[in-house]
Amino acid sequence: MDLHNGRLYWPTTLKDKKRSFDKHYDVAIIGGGMSGALCAYSLTEAGLNVAIIEKRSMASGSSSANTGLLQFSNDIMLHDLIDQIGEKKAVRFYKLCMEAIGNLEQVAMNLPVSPEFIRRKSIYYASTTRHVSKLKKEYKTLKEHGFPVEYWSKKEIKQRLPFSKPGALITLGDAEVNPYRFVNGIIDYLKAGQKTTIFENLEAGWVEEDADGVNIHTSEGIIQASHLVHATGYETPPIDKKIGTDINRSYAIATEPIEDLSQWHERALIWETKRPYLYMRTTVDNRIIAGGLDEDPPHAPQSEKKIEKRGKQIEKEVQKLFPDLTIKMDFAWGASFGESLDNLPYIGKHPEKERTYYLLGYGGNGTVYSMLGAHILRDLILNRPNQDADIVRLDR
Repeated sequence: MDLHNGRLYWPTTLKDKKRSFDKHYDVAIIGGGMSGALCAYSLTEAGLNVAIIEKRSMASGSSSANTGLLQFSNDIMLHDLIDQIGEKKAVRFYKLCMEAIGNLEQVAMNLPVSPEFIRRKSIYYASTTRHVSKLKKEYKTLKEHGFPVEYWSKKEIKQRLPFSKPGALITLGDAEVNPYRFVNGIIDYLKAGQKTTIFENLEAGWVEEDADGVNIHTSEGIIQASHLVHATGYETPPIDKKIGTDINRSYAIATEPIEDLSQWHERALIWETKRPYLYMRTTVDNRIIAGGLDEDPPHAPQSEKKIEKRGKQIEKEVQKLFPDLTIKMDFAWGASFGESLDNLPYIGKHPEKERTYYLLGYGGNGTVYSMLGAHILRDLILNRPNQDADIVRLDR
């Protein structure tokens, strides 16, 4: 509701009140979601003073819609990634993802509130018989390079789950997390350490960079820092013309709590080979979170009716897999979702600037990418050698 319109006189009689930004930071981070929080955590642990600038409240963007599946497998299979970027880089990237899950677990253990981080295996099933050969090839590739993996036949799936599929790839050592509690837990931890300043409801505008640092013009004044990290998630980054991305939208639901989930094998994370894929997990209060139905429009859906309709579609798909459970949708949402065109995140220094960096974890593994990216940026900012930065650099 607009309370007034036109050109007002009274506000011109008093100069704008600006917030005082008299401190110089080692690093300023634009974005207070998962990427920004993990980056701030890594940088402060390395001894740097950090500011986070968030135009809303912390974790209120994509992080609040994140479904919290943490896996080392990616939207692109390892054997396909090998064909794309070579064996050495592809295997190393998968190893980085696996290491990142361990690093996320270490972060979770340090927080003042439980982020409900739990190690899980993942079940990646073949949606059709045509996908079995691809899964078997992936199993062979992962096994060859030392990843913890199993393969289940149709019979073995049926022995463990109430549904039958042509085959499934099982990865061990994955995890689930409550992303909203995780981000807010990190922020509480950082505040207690007094090395991070949080600016909520403050919008960053243009940035000036010179040999000494960066000046970030905000709606309430200028924040100065030696380095700047853009961790803006799926919002249009200032470097959008230089990187290849595809922003669309996806849907998810959370069911009502289910009394008995014993038929869900070890509460594994479950996803499938077709695209777009259905994926699901359980929660500590016995709900099922499931998502999918990706669409091309980049903006989050505004129609509650459409969100409800898509939610019901997801509900039906989950019910097909678990016919003996009472699946009843309790929450439904739609959100923007970004992927890079080559299925790798964009992490690193601006190709034409010395003090500006990006942490853009595009893809289904966004939280994992944010963790590994936070370590890469920490090394780059501290001028430490990091050979992994080449895999995800912005100008690749």
